[in-house]
Amino acid sequence: MYRTYRQSLFERLRAVLLEKFQVEIPRLTVEEPPKVEMGDYALPIAFELARTLRKAPRKIAEELVGALGSVAGFTGFEVAGAGYINCRLDRNMAAHALATRMEALPHEQEFILVEHTSINPNKAAHVGHLRNSILGDTLVRMLRAANHQVGVQNYIDNTGVQVADVVVSLVHLRHMDLAGVERWIEELAAHGERIDFACWDLYAYVSQWYDAEESQKQARKQVRLDTLHALEVGGNETAAIADLVSTAIVRQHLQTMQRLGIEYDFLPRESEILHLHFWNAAFALMKEKGVLYKETEGKNSGCWVMRRAGTAGADGENPDEEAKVIVRSNGTVGYVGKDIAYHLWKFNKLGLDFGYREFYSYPDRETPCWISTVEQNQAGPRFGKATVIYNVIDARQADPQNNVIEALRGMGFTKEAENYHHFSYEMVALTPRCAMELGYVISEEDQGRAYIEVSGRKGFGVKADDLIDKLIASALAEVNARHPEMGQDERHSIARKIAVGALRYYMLRYTRNTVIAFDFQDALSFEGETGPYAQYAVVRAANIFRKAGIAPDEALRQFETIDASAYFSGDDGDSLWELWLLAAKSVLVLERSIQTTEPAYLAKYAFQLAQQFSNFYHRHHILTEADPTRKTLLLATAAVAQRELLRALSWMGIEAPDVM
Repeated sequence: MYRTYRQSLFERLRAVLLEKFQVEIPRLTVEEPPKVEMGDYALPIAFELARTLRKAPRKIAEELVGALGSVAGFTGFEVAGAGYINCRLDRNMAAHALATRMEALPHEQEFILVEHTSINPNKAAHVGHLRNSILGDTLVRMLRAANHQVGVQNYIDNTGVQVADVVVSLVHLRHMDLAGVERWIEELAAHGERIDFACWDLYAYVSQWYDAEESQKQARKQVRLDTLHALEVGGNETAAIADLVSTAIVRQHLQTMQRLGIEYDFLPRESEILHLHFWNAAFALMKEKGVLYKETEGKNSGCWVMRRAGTAGADGENPDEEAKVIVRSNGTVGYVGKDIAYHLWKFNKLGLDFGYREFYSYPDRETPCWISTVEQNQAGPRFGKATVIYNVIDARQADPQNNVIEALRGMGFTKEAENYHHFSYEMVALTPRCAMELGYVISEEDQGRAYIEVSGRKGFGVKADDLIDKLIASALAEVNARHPEMGQDERHSIARKIAVGALRYYMLRYTRNTVIAFDFQDALSFEGETGPYAQYAVVRAANIFRKAGIAPDEALRQFETIDASAYFSGDDGDSLWELWLLAAKSVLVLERSIQTTEPAYLAKYAFQLAQQFSNFYHRHHILTEADPTRKTLLLATAAVAQRELLRALSWMGIEAPDVM
């Protein structure tokens, strides 16, 4: 509704500007007056036109208001201050429009690929990975809510150095062969232990082993390099061990993310990028387009390199010392090279495709999660057909991401380069209090810090499942105290929804360029800007309808039969209208969150809507209201606020329980 009325106002204003001033405007800037009683929109258009028309903004605003005439859905326009145009909606008409239908966005034809999570399959997921996954999943939900076609990918680097380190730990420190690793995995399963948890400790141990003895460092580094080479070549026992372990860990990762409602469509693996010769095709294309050249001098002599964006490059006499090495002098391909090949496939510019096989099934979903394979005879959907790409990767990967974009641009894929988005974010740390609650010994000096960084190599961190379990346990203790009469399964279901809502909201409430210091108590609080606070507003609304003996949909249908104009005036009417107006902005906030790739705007909106509903709840005695027309309006107000809050929460992957 809010978006629809803005569009009709824009079309009318555009016509007036063409007719009166012969001026075209590409978009309409809309602000909000400081108080709702002053109007519903504030247009600064007169200030924007002042230099072009060489008139005072207030004079331009007066002429525009005089020419606007009648616009559907609005009761009037007035000039305010030095030249703002304040616009007043017909509150009764707008409220009925909002009650009658939920505003939606038009269907989009483009296919968007969102890649997120992409955890190295060498150990359990940790708290930092959760920010990536929750941000990515929320972006997917927002895009789908905006009627985009979206494919969700989770890149599996199963031939990288982190997997090699786990293999080194198993083969060289625990002296296992392939059969021994198979038995070890079976024993873990028999004892109810998880392989990703077991490898968490192995990874930390081997990291220390590399640095333990100065005299052995070079030899141990060579063991690592030899193992990594064996993984990349494939077709050997070392690669078979890596595949066995990494695949088992990937399955655990999917189970972990499923607990948070996060699902994937396709798992492309680096092993297939290598073995299906994606890089060979990309290498040939990059050389043909002049993106790569072979350096003959300097520190990069013998390497195939690419000039970095923003640098001068080689001057014809001296080598480019700042060039990005894509292929090392020994012929091995760096991370960026494989990533360029992968993204050429994403944009359907490579002429090759993966083989596909079903890997993982989700309840209540017909389509499986597919994984890549070298066999080309497997049936499967086509994922490498993107028109837009979002890569959810932390801010420290900005340079490799920019290199991929520059490579695309250099090959002439300008549109694809523009539609390639690095969805970056900062790290997740722990508050000292949270770290101590998890059993870590924190020095007195560290206790005074704002946050403490985690480190997988040092074994200091929070496993994602441990964090989820602790949040559920804390929520369950509260639910048990409040609802001892409920069955155990019901209480656990409520606690799970509260815990997941708390975690997801906490990861979304901060803008992406902010470091998060995670804290259990802050996340689970029922007060303040938290997931449980927003969920509690939904529960409160549900209690109103349960006690009133009416469903929210029925309350909205009854509202259609009344004229609420008289009740939307005065101080009390302004207060009611403010809640309706905020509820009407959900789709507009969704659009803004997508355009800015900032889910924090959506989280802030959900909190503000919950906060205004709470104020409404305390201010009005809905169930005992004597005036039947006013009671119908109040019930409809609760219904529309609940509906839009539920929508906003669902876009963030948050469910509201029946009780709290």
